Amino acid sequence: MKVKLIGKNLEDIIPLLALYGFEEVNKNPELLIAHGGDGTLLTAEREFPGIPKLPLRDSRTAPLCEKHSYNEQLNAFCHSQTTKSTLVKLSGICNNRVITGMNDVFIHNVQRISAMRYRVWIDDQLYANEIVGDSVGMATPHGSTAYYRSITHSIFRVGLGLAFSNSTELVNHLVLPETSVVRIQIVRGPAEVVADNSPEVFRLDKSDEVLIKKSNELAIIYGIDNFMCQKCRLLRHPNKYPVNYRFPKLAKKQ
Repeated sequence: MKVKLIGKNLEDIIPLLALYGFEEVNKNPELLIAHGGDGTLLTAEREFPGIPKLPLRDSRTAPLCEKHSYNEQLNAFCHSQTTKSTLVKLSGICNNRVITGMNDVFIHNVQRISAMRYRVWIDDQLYANEIVGDSVGMATPHGSTAYYRSITHSIFRVGLGLAFSNSTELVNHLVLPETSVVRIQIVRGPAEVVADNSPEVFRLDKSDEVLIKKSNELAIIYGIDNFMCQKCRLLRHPNKYPVNYRFPKLAKKQ
């Protein structure tokens, strides 16, 4: 199988490729191995959408449990024992420009000393005439364990999550059907649209509108359960989680 590598410390896995029948290429790969952490996987999906990904934690910075060594994971993949998951993605559309995220799409205030004001429609129904706050955005189930969770202190398994950060009004964070379309209009800016860890941002001024909805793209990820393994995570953060803590299983499998 032809594979492309992305990430740091690639010399740790390159010697293993030939042992499992992989051929490293720069063009037209059949699989992309993302070696690193969550940010590496997000970067890989952004730069190479549509190509299946096999994410491997960098063992130099994220210790791996006995079941998820490089050899164990590569061997399992080669023997078709690795779970294939499809993850929904989000699109933010503004002024004929599109930004896509596997985790989330958010609108942030630009001036940290001044909140932005905005209106929100859900499926063309006005939800809030004016909200004052720092940010607003949507997350996928996979992304609900990231920025969405830091805002809402919650996660979800199906649908799309709409979160409001530091709003002065009493508004509820919502989990919406996957088909929902959210429209946000800036009443007072400036603001900017961001997605995942992308360096690309869209500038928004007064009256600009952003549509956020499920993307037509899907992320194809192999071994997302291994990548988010509880035992591996406890090795990385031994003092953060209780011994019997069970992490949520969020990937949608096919």
